[in-house]
Amino acid sequence: MKRIEAIIKPFKLDHVTEALDELGIGGMTVTEVKGFGRQKGHPEIYTGSEYDINFLPKASIMIVVPDEVAAAVVEIILKTARTGKIGDGKIFVSHIEHVIRIRTNERGENAV
Repeated sequence: MKRIEAIIKPFKLDHVTEALDELGIGGMTVTEVKGFGRQKGHPEIYTGSEYDINFLPKASIMIVVPDEVAAAVVEIILKTARTGKIGDGKIFVSHIEHVIRIRTNERGENAV
C-alpha cells in the first residue's frame, strides 16, 4: 500500500477531490495547513503598513491506496491541482507497512 500526501492550493481542493471521487477513491483526510516553499510568502499592506506573510494557506490531502492505484492517484492530483504558477505544491508518496481498522480489527487493504 502507498500513502499519498499532497500539499496544494486551497482553491484547487474541490477539483482534486471530485476527480479522485470519479476514480473511486473511498476516503481521504484533508487538513487546512500553512506553509511556504521557494516563494517565501508575500508582502501585504494593512492600514497603511506593509508586512510579510510568511506562511501561506494550503490544503493537505492524505490518502492510503493499494499499490496498483497509486500511480493513477498521483497523476490525477498532478493534473487537477496544477496552475503552472509558483506555489502549486508537492506530492509525497511513501510505503505503508500495515493498516489496522480500530473498530473492526481488519488489517491490510481490507482496513483501508
